[in-house]
Amino acid sequence: MSHEHPPYPAGLFLEGRRVVVVGGGHVAQRRVPGLLVSGADVLVVSPAVRPALEGMARGGEIAWRRGSFETADLDGAWYVIAATDDPAVNDRITQEAERLRIFCVRSDDARQATAWTPAVGRHGDVTIAVLGKRTPRRSAALRDAVVDALHDGTITADREASVGPGVTLVGGGPGDPELLTSAARRVLHEADVVVADRLAPRAVLDELPAHVEIVDAAKLPRGRSAAQEEINRVIVERAREGKRVVRFKGGDPFVFGRGFEEAIVCAEAGVEWRVVPGLTSATSVPALAGVPVTHRGVAHEFAVVSGHIPPGHPDSLVNWPALAGLHGTLVLMMAIDNLGAIADTLVEHGRSADTQVAVVQEGTMPGERTVFSTLQRVAADVARDGIRPPAVVVVGDVVGVARSVEDA
Repeated sequence: MSHEHPPYPAGLFLEGRRVVVVGGGHVAQRRVPGLLVSGADVLVVSPAVRPALEGMARGGEIAWRRGSFETADLDGAWYVIAATDDPAVNDRITQEAERLRIFCVRSDDARQATAWTPAVGRHGDVTIAVLGKRTPRRSAALRDAVVDALHDGTITADREASVGPGVTLVGGGPGDPELLTSAARRVLHEADVVVADRLAPRAVLDELPAHVEIVDAAKLPRGRSAAQEEINRVIVERAREGKRVVRFKGGDPFVFGRGFEEAIVCAEAGVEWRVVPGLTSATSVPALAGVPVTHRGVAHEFAVVSGHIPPGHPDSLVNWPALAGLHGTLVLMMAIDNLGAIADTLVEHGRSADTQVAVVQEGTMPGERTVFSTLQRVAADVARDGIRPPAVVVVGDVVGVARSVEDA
């Protein structure tokens, strides 16, 4: 086949249609997940397959016929990928597919194929596919450039928004804009109004179109209760005006973010609401600081606890004595101001005073600092080093594991 003319691009709807992948190696492992996302009925033909493909077959996601290619494998097929390491076998697959009028992709020689696989990327409900003339690296680089430009707003296009009027509760992750999900970026760029918290990754707001109204929640009336009431009023009022409102928070909206309180307010006001989860700081900040919250043989459980109310306070809903008895990890959020009282209470109810502690201030941000200590000393160490909120505190033996790696 000469392929003197460029390929004709088309989108294939493969849902429920048989796609045959001949070969069980690296190429098959890369191609099969994308076929499954499209809803294809995938048959893999190979004497042996990689463990990932074997797992898919055991789980019923694909069919696997153990053996060499036979013409009967193409019965009922709409599309075939020849991905064996034997050119002669790939030639036979191509010839049989041509005879049966089935488009065939070749992993070894694109010149002999009747179809090429593009470099594919997705942005919301848009699929970007780049076809180069046997230049896969260039195609992938161009694909990446287009997707990145869509994510950061460099490229914009008028299109139907993925969500209609209403309120979307968006989690911004721990602070670094690089850790914002693509779904969150898309909804932000589609918004008419963004009500942003102090801990949301604020650098992202500079990327938004000029028409977007940005409401800084940190500048609303003082006092936690008054500010929340004003936030509730703003999001409901703007949504009732027919606008797409994003309530932009740090971390995840439903992990100590008061997100569901706002969802309830919307529901009671008859305003449609939805949520875009974010990376919670409870696990992502320790992870990025090199501290796991679980580790095999060390901690098989972890609890995430709000420390904004001290132990013993009548408004506290935390069972500190029970938490002291856990063998796993405690992750404390909003706990810096009450850290001394919390540490004393944990020790009083059974935790060793030598239990190791890591305190990560402003995780993922330029001001990030990590202090290692113990329950006995942590309050004094935090005061000495001037650690301030926001900070995530990790209590447990996993801290010792992290330090052993750091010291290695």
